[in-house]
Amino acid sequence: MTPEQRHRCMASIKGIDTRPEMKVRRYLHGLGFRYSLHSKRLPGKPDIVLRKYHSVIFVHGCFWHGHPGESCYRKPSTNVEFWEEKIRRNKERDAADVAALEALGWHVIIVWECEVSKKRFEETMSGVVKDLHNYLEVEHIHHIPPSVRRLSNQDSSEM
Repeated sequence: MTPEQRHRCMASIKGIDTRPEMKVRRYLHGLGFRYSLHSKRLPGKPDIVLRKYHSVIFVHGCFWHGHPGESCYRKPSTNVEFWEEKIRRNKERDAADVAALEALGWHVIIVWECEVSKKRFEETMSGVVKDLHNYLEVEHIHHIPPSVRRLSNQDSSEM
């Protein structure tokens, strides 16, 4: 593959509405979950925002976000320094986004691309649904302070 072909190929990879993200969204919607997408007013623009559950879901690609300890993440063999730096920055940004969302009282769920494979999809999604229901129950016991909820829900007026 020539450098121009590789550039064109890598540039064509989209960041939203990816196959794994669409699979997760269809599953949740089929179970009756309603959500908004890519809220620009929340840190990191989460892929899926479930306001009722005060939860967000990121669907991360294993390569782009450096899935730790998984065989699905392979280090690039060309331009190694560039890719290692890029993936390191992505991981730092992801951690900062998760911390900022949690500070605002949001429950953060990360689904990895490899977890939506045919073999692991049902197990992954049943875990996500269980997590959402458990969080909702906990939130009713330990209410999120209204000041925190107000700050994190400011974008609901835009929707």
